[in-house]
Amino acid sequence: MTSTQRVPFLKGHGTENDFVIVPDPDGLLDLPAAAVARICDRRAGLGGDGVLRAVRAAAHPEARDQADEAEWFMDYRNGDGSIAEMCGNGVRVFARYLLHAGLAEAGDLAIATRAGVRRVHVAKTGDVTVSMGRAELPEEGVVVTLGGRSWPARNVNMGNPHAVAFVEDLAHAGDLLAVPPFSPAAVYPDGVNIEFVVDRGPRHVAMRVYERGSGETRSCGTGACAVAVAAVRRDGLDPATTGTPVTYTVDVLGGSLKITELPDGTVEMTGPAEIVAEGTFDPSWLAAALA
Repeated sequence: MTSTQRVPFLKGHGTENDFVIVPDPDGLLDLPAAAVARICDRRAGLGGDGVLRAVRAAAHPEARDQADEAEWFMDYRNGDGSIAEMCGNGVRVFARYLLHAGLAEAGDLAIATRAGVRRVHVAKTGDVTVSMGRAELPEEGVVVTLGGRSWPARNVNMGNPHAVAFVEDLAHAGDLLAVPPFSPAAVYPDGVNIEFVVDRGPRHVAMRVYERGSGETRSCGTGACAVAVAAVRRDGLDPATTGTPVTYTVDVLGGSLKITELPDGTVEMTGPAEIVAEGTFDPSWLAAALA
């Protein structure tokens, strides 16, 4: 890019999991990890838990095979610049952006991600519902240890890896400034998102999360899905067995999400998504960040 090129951005959040959205329909903007980290820096950049680059699926090599189903690809990057397979809150915000920008209409739409196509229902205002696919439940879990306490953590994959630990008090998770120690490390060779969960009532839980590549965030959509799936199994309510859908409320630091698991194993997530600002990067600042 040139030092005078104006590159637009938007800022949005879903239950206070916040993202910088970078429209790049033709896939022409190279965003190296260091540039993403700079953009997400809350003091030296715009600030965010991650970056959502909006690229037409046909223009991105990782999404061309999904272009027949979805026009737009969500190229999601964690706050440290690392690439992630999926982001549930990010998909909702991405869908809200597409409506905001006039690139999609209210109703049902499909969004390409590295974890596959996600089906979304988005109203003109209010909540967005995402079909998150089916959870995978690998048998091998880990033990998470913090502050002299240890908990077994259930292995749940929602297109990205999660370790769900039910604890007595969310304060036991500590400050979550660093990845909580877990073993055996070989279970998650590429890192993991770790959720700490307490019960709030019937089919109602609360969580805190350490997100791989971002640290503690105010919310994690795939994490809330993983938590609900783990709670459903713990509580003996597997819809594949009962034949009845089950919905859990999952409180996160930034609000609440409704997670429903259907008898066919599909997990649906419903929650808010907002666009709060838009503008353009200072050309010289962005050029330096990309250098």
